[in-house]
Amino acid sequence: MKQILWGLFKKIVIADSCAKLVNPFFENYSTYPGADLIICSVLFAFQIYCDFSGYSDIAIGTARLFGFNLMRNFSFPYFSRDVAEFWRRWHISLTTWFRDYIYIPLGGSRRGLAIVIRNTFIIYLVSGFWHGARWTFIFWGLLNALYFLPLLIRKKNRKHLDIVASDRKFPNFKELLSMLTTFALITFAWIFFRATSMEEAVKVIYHCLKDLIQHPASILLLFRELYLPQIILLTIFITIEWFGRRNQYAIQSFLVNNNVALRWSMYYAIIIAIILSFGEKQDFIYFQF
Repeated sequence: MKQILWGLFKKIVIADSCAKLVNPFFENYSTYPGADLIICSVLFAFQIYCDFSGYSDIAIGTARLFGFNLMRNFSFPYFSRDVAEFWRRWHISLTTWFRDYIYIPLGGSRRGLAIVIRNTFIIYLVSGFWHGARWTFIFWGLLNALYFLPLLIRKKNRKHLDIVASDRKFPNFKELLSMLTTFALITFAWIFFRATSMEEAVKVIYHCLKDLIQHPASILLLFRELYLPQIILLTIFITIEWFGRRNQYAIQSFLVNNNVALRWSMYYAIIIAIILSFGEKQDFIYFQF
């Protein structure tokens, strides 16, 4: 029930509230400042994560009520220190399927660097094509393959197998910088995933860069009242996810060792937030795939 509750919170409170800002901006990108589009690209990164991982939590939790243990599908991917770690933590059921049924039968990592690079590009291109026969998905897969390539060549793709700051409460500066860089790369790639065509994706990126170069102070739009509720919500969400990152899902043991009244206050706060967030229906993004 806790996992279902957290999944509902991620979907209804975080993902759907992000969608209300993201959708109008991407549909009319030419009429908004570039800073708005950058902010909405970040919001889309959280929308797609909370939408899909929330759905996964609901499905896994519901299955457990009936005695079925489904595999974990997300492992706090936005706390990854490189793209290789991100893909070990994102959509785990699909990535492991690609590994077992495509990557390994093609030769895996045992037939020289050239074959490994070929197999890696095939995996990412197939991943893009799996989402749909559209050039934006293909380019999104290619872009992630290019991100992965330097790690593969330098044999750094399995450097980070444990959670970040596993023995500490907070990351050090290097870890924080690595997480922010990885998040920025993934968010940039999500623009192509979100766009309906390559032309639209290129225009959105061009519009962002042009506007920021001409009006660098426009980034202060982040602090407008429009984004304030979302910033507060995401700050709370990221904090809970960070301190719950050692678990299967964030609130699995969050506050368990604390006062019972405090723990149940959190549960009721989540339920109230879900009820207050009910509004216009937002379909699950991954239901179209």
